[in-house]
Amino acid sequence: MAQDTLIAVVEDDPEIRSLVGGLLLREGFEVALCNGADDLDRELGRRRVDLVVLDLMLAGEDGLSICRRLRTGPMGTPVLMVTAKSDDLDRIIGLEIGADDYLGKPFNPRELVARVRAILRRTRDVHRVAANPPPDLYRFAGWSLNAASRLLRDPDGDPVDLTGGEFDLLMVFLTHPQRVLNRDQLLDWTRGRSAGPLDRTIDVQLSRLRRKLGDDAKVPSVIKTVRGGGYLFSATVDRDRS
Repeated sequence: MAQDTLIAVVEDDPEIRSLVGGLLLREGFEVALCNGADDLDRELGRRRVDLVVLDLMLAGEDGLSICRRLRTGPMGTPVLMVTAKSDDLDRIIGLEIGADDYLGKPFNPRELVARVRAILRRTRDVHRVAANPPPDLYRFAGWSLNAASRLLRDPDGDPVDLTGGEFDLLMVFLTHPQRVLNRDQLLDWTRGRSAGPLDRTIDVQLSRLRRKLGDDAKVPSVIKTVRGGGYLFSATVDRDRS
């Protein structure tokens, strides 16, 4: 996975930037060290960046603003947001605007690497054109999702943007319809070993996915909440392999 994988580390503390960069280099990744938004933009203008490790608190343009730009750009560059703030609100805001994951400072180096690898596993094929992309097309309640291109279309045929985490969550539901899935299963299937017992990422992504599917937050009809059990994707799912 590490071969030909470029990770941009955006951090204005030179010591932390060097430490994170060195850690990722030792894991076999190619690394671009960026002091802030200007350095990152220059890097993005030169070549494809597979993942941005982005500090929340930066001088100049802050991490939230940079993350918003990255996620709405044409390539939808994956983002691992790093924050020294302990306030869950900052982390939730980061996830709301499209960060794929977050990590609080101080962090265990092994956890950083695990989260980086987990994001890359979920998103690495987005930036590559597969020689024989899977032909699977999922249809449900008037919606359609092309698994190869990760393109979701609403009943009117309009595209709906999904973050990497939202796509993974929707795929879990589409491949396990009419089945109650508990929170631990959703965490394991979408985030694997990088998820912790108090991880709230899945809750934010579930809320966002429901909103994008037009599911009523109070009385959802597509992704139903099962009291004491978990969540159930109630729509009938048709799968085309043409």
